[in-house]
Amino acid sequence: MNNKERWIVLDGAVNVRDLGGLPTADGATTRFGRILRADNLQGLSGSDVTRLVGELKLRHVVDLRSDAEVRMEGPGPLLRLPEVGIHHLSLFAEGGQYTDAEADTIDSRALPWQNPQDERAMAELRVTGYYYGYLRDRPDSVVHALRVLAKDDGMALVHCAAGKDRTGVVSALALAVAGVTKDAIIADYAATGERIELILARLRASETYRTDLDGKPADSHLPRPEYMAQFFTTLENRFGGPLGWLDAHGWTERDTEAMRTRLLV
Repeated sequence: MNNKERWIVLDGAVNVRDLGGLPTADGATTRFGRILRADNLQGLSGSDVTRLVGELKLRHVVDLRSDAEVRMEGPGPLLRLPEVGIHHLSLFAEGGQYTDAEADTIDSRALPWQNPQDERAMAELRVTGYYYGYLRDRPDSVVHALRVLAKDDGMALVHCAAGKDRTGVVSALALAVAGVTKDAIIADYAATGERIELILARLRASETYRTDLDGKPADSHLPRPEYMAQFFTTLENRFGGPLGWLDAHGWTERDTEAMRTRLLV
């Protein structure tokens, strides 16, 4: 896997990368040019739009932000292009006032663990708990988002605010369906940490996100590998894995084949 090939450099977004180049359990590798993951897109420049839509053939955008975020931040310049479909599929599980940058509370219904022994364990429970909350609260949005990403119609992109948590969960599920190894999925999730300072600078420039982020050190927002590992453990314990959860919420073998064709063929 070549990380340099995976990152997409744009003027108006800082956490954009391709889900290509990742190994599967059966020895295959995901294809480049099929699915991108990203942070918010309303700051895209004209040259960014030209690159994404004209050169990379972007045709579908899955926007996981809440209604409040879209209303306050705006949908971005891609909405004006008839060749790009914008699919707003809020997960309604943001931890702060508007953003998913940090969870403020722990919902005990989402947590299968008891009595954390230290602050690091508590942080892991908090993050993993609201990751599972996305699935619990809006399974319809999660399944719909994955079906959009599996469309065989140009490039697709999934994003939220930071491109870290909501985007990280949906991207992880897409990769799991395609058969990507758990280690590679976790590494992709953690790769956002390489851009965390740039991401936080962008978010702090907006009144929508500044309140949630101010006063918290940058490393508290890092996407730590153990968070995604524990999220997968939760799905395995409760549903037998990501596909078990998807099957319980209307995902079909045809959907799985579409995603695998999309990312692997």
